[in-house]
Amino acid sequence: MAYCHIAHDCIVGNNCIFSNNSTLAGHVSIGDNVILAGLVAVHQFVSIGQHAFVTGGSLVRKDVPPYVKAAREPLSYVGINSVGLRRRGYKSEKIREIQNIYRILYQKNYNNSQAVQIIEAEMEATPERDEILQFIRDSQRGIMKGYFSTT
Repeated sequence: MAYCHIAHDCIVGNNCIFSNNSTLAGHVSIGDNVILAGLVAVHQFVSIGQHAFVTGGSLVRKDVPPYVKAAREPLSYVGINSVGLRRRGYKSEKIREIQNIYRILYQKNYNNSQAVQIIEAEMEATPERDEILQFIRDSQRGIMKGYFSTT
């Protein structure tokens, strides 16, 4: 849309939507079916996994894993992109599987290494599970944190 900027050496997947004034710094990697709402600014060398949704006005300083919704300041996990997944034909059981993976990662108070080990040990191997685990392992900047209320 209007006034988006994609800097040098970026990789943008298929079927992405960048709303007005979204900006990618250099060397950013964006997966397929990613939606960036208006005024999103993505730091250099950040990766955003496929089917992710980043809310308007967000500053993306850390990697955003696949299938999630990212919001708030600092940018945090706020759930999975269930609406986007349904629109793309994902069934309810697959969406629940993805949700369960992210519950372990973001809501059980494990560090990333512990969560990855638990997910690998306790959850059935599926393409989605393996993609999420590989994304976390490949992250150079670290993945965004979960949301913690300050009240």
